[in-house]
Amino acid sequence: MLDATAQKRVLVVDDEPGHRLMVRAVLSDAGWVVDEAASAELALERLRRAKSGSEPDVVLLDMRLPGMDGMEALECITRLDTSGEPVPVVLLTAYGSVGSAVSAMKRGAFDYLTKPADNDELTAVMDKARDYSRLLRENKALRQRMGSGGARLIGESPAMRTLKELIAQVGPSEATVLILGDSGTGKELAAEALHEASPRAAKPLVRVNCAALPGELLESELFGHVKGAFTGALRDKPGRFLLADGGTLFLDEIGEMPPGLQAKLLRVLQDGIVEPVGGVSPIQVDTRIITATNRDLAAEAKSGRFREDLYYRLNVLEMRMPPLRERLDDLPLLVGHLLRKLGEKNRKVVRGVSPAFLERLSMYDWPGNVRELENVLERALILSRSDTLGPEMLPPHFPGGPGAADPGRALTPPVVLDNGPMDFEGAEKAAIERALGATGGHRERTADLLGISRRTLQYKLRKYGLARR
Repeated sequence: MLDATAQKRVLVVDDEPGHRLMVRAVLSDAGWVVDEAASAELALERLRRAKSGSEPDVVLLDMRLPGMDGMEALECITRLDTSGEPVPVVLLTAYGSVGSAVSAMKRGAFDYLTKPADNDELTAVMDKARDYSRLLRENKALRQRMGSGGARLIGESPAMRTLKELIAQVGPSEATVLILGDSGTGKELAAEALHEASPRAAKPLVRVNCAALPGELLESELFGHVKGAFTGALRDKPGRFLLADGGTLFLDEIGEMPPGLQAKLLRVLQDGIVEPVGGVSPIQVDTRIITATNRDLAAEAKSGRFREDLYYRLNVLEMRMPPLRERLDDLPLLVGHLLRKLGEKNRKVVRGVSPAFLERLSMYDWPGNVRELENVLERALILSRSDTLGPEMLPPHFPGGPGAADPGRALTPPVVLDNGPMDFEGAEKAAIERALGATGGHRERTADLLGISRRTLQYKLRKYGLARR
């Protein structure tokens, strides 16, 4: 959890004692614990020796230093692993060297300030970098506790619980699995979860998108080739089947595989043998196959566009990914997970969303599923100037119209990034309670104040046990 009361630590790297003194005074008044280094070499030594809990949250680094300069120091700092994630670096640069600072940001610097830095700007940038630093570390710890694969299948709706139970049951088997679902529903995540639930989890999971390569290249990619098999085959190349030996091969967009390759794939499923392009010696492999498609493969097989015998071989067990419109109860969990990930990616912290924002998400039918939701949230996060997202941040085509006001934003308490999913439900309940208090329990005015419909309010009151109020 991002704890605002925790100590904020900064390492100031500057060879000018007077400037270090000024920075120390400003940041100390803002609650920072300030350490200093007069050179990059000293700074790197302190970072290497820093113990867990005492390492800096941010490094404030002057570009011009004796000995190793700021650019070299930046590269060294970003390669250090003091606490599981690189420490964010904020650069200090003279006005005429802004171009160098921008170049340094492309190499991993978090931000830059021109000297002499404005006091308010200095503290604002440092706080922003510190939030980003803590977020990176906590997310890494969370991922380590949660693992991957199945843990990334976010949702507790009935459809998702059924899916997770099926993965737990099917994963340990050796059966081929056909994953069906619309684009953006998370078919690859399901394949990862199946692999990690299997005895093959210690071996590779190899992915191939059958729609991404033309037939001749796909054949070489899957089965490998020998030197001289075709123009450009300068050496032997192992195929993905061989790379996945002992593990799992995930064939995405299997419906796009050319008919000639379908026959070769059928032989692998029957005999466990692959033949490299141009080769004469078959190779035995032990590979479990998981496939996925957004097509109706049964209809494709009946019409002759896909080999019927291969379809039955692939469809020993069928798994359907529910579209987002069928599991809207998972929206709060998905929004929390995705905002955390997107905040890390875009170096921006969003602490919550308003009830009206969530309601308008739930009114949409999501043709692009979770992938579309991620794009919508990233757009909102980038454009928002607040740490709480309201419905005016949604695209114009969303229900409710463009630029809809969000009267309930001020009532929404901050939603912190905890060690689990964002507690949107707790924040939503608190917002409703505050709105009820502000309106004396008048439900129509409460709904207006929150920016949601009265029908939605009635549902929320029953959900949170507030109906008697």
